[in-house]
Amino acid sequence: MPTYAIGDLQGCYDELRDLLDTINFDERKDRLWFTGDLVNRGPKSLECLRFVMALGDSAGTVLGNHDLHLLAVAHEVRGPHRKDTLDAIMDSADVAEMLQWIRTRPFILSDESLEFHMVHAGLFPQWDLEQARALAREVEAVLRGDRHDKFVQVMYGDEPGGWAETLRGFDRIRCLVNAFTRMRYLDTSGRMNFSEKGPPGSQAQGLTPWYRHPGRKTANERIIFGHWSTVTLGDERAFDRQNVYPLDTGCLWGGSLTALRLDDGKLFSVPSRQQKLAK
Repeated sequence: MPTYAIGDLQGCYDELRDLLDTINFDERKDRLWFTGDLVNRGPKSLECLRFVMALGDSAGTVLGNHDLHLLAVAHEVRGPHRKDTLDAIMDSADVAEMLQWIRTRPFILSDESLEFHMVHAGLFPQWDLEQARALAREVEAVLRGDRHDKFVQVMYGDEPGGWAETLRGFDRIRCLVNAFTRMRYLDTSGRMNFSEKGPPGSQAQGLTPWYRHPGRKTANERIIFGHWSTVTLGDERAFDRQNVYPLDTGCLWGGSLTALRLDDGKLFSVPSRQQKLAK
């Protein structure tokens, strides 16, 4: 029963179907993990969301920042961005069911037998895996509970940028959401920097990719993440040196859609529609 981890979809449904054909996916025996951001910016967000939902127990996904953005738009906390592709979801008859499903997705996925763990963006270096899971459950409880509308109203903002166990209330929740869904670089004090989005090596002095931060307590855990399309599996030999597996290979931006078979580490990739049209 193979398990495949797949990078950010963001509405790239046709490429997902190509990738599933490439790996000969059989939902009766195979399992899929998605790094979050199932929706938005790509042409077929509704199709992606419905497909993953329909897989039931054959699929798991973590929450990404674009998935949370959909909740914010639905709650009218934020207006849609110019490049959003959420209208088909918002206009669908089953939108309430889809939003409820999104609210019940986790921030961390783990498979103890395969010794892999998944998060959309990153983890603070001072967290070990047990603490990260416990903190994820804190946020999940709020998002799934009666105060989820309040959660969506206060989840935006860059502060607090650094983790402290003394954080309380929605400051604490906001910091956790940013770590799980937006983190890329940390400064020397361990604060998140949201302005730098380029590949490792292009950042300003004093910034470090979260997974290379000194003393990271999850350094011995195999962590899959998405969100950061300018990081590839070849950058800094991250795939085999840093014990992390970046799977957002920029399908939305003309790159490719990638799957990692967790059972043996084999990679599969299909080109974006933009690549195909350019040939």
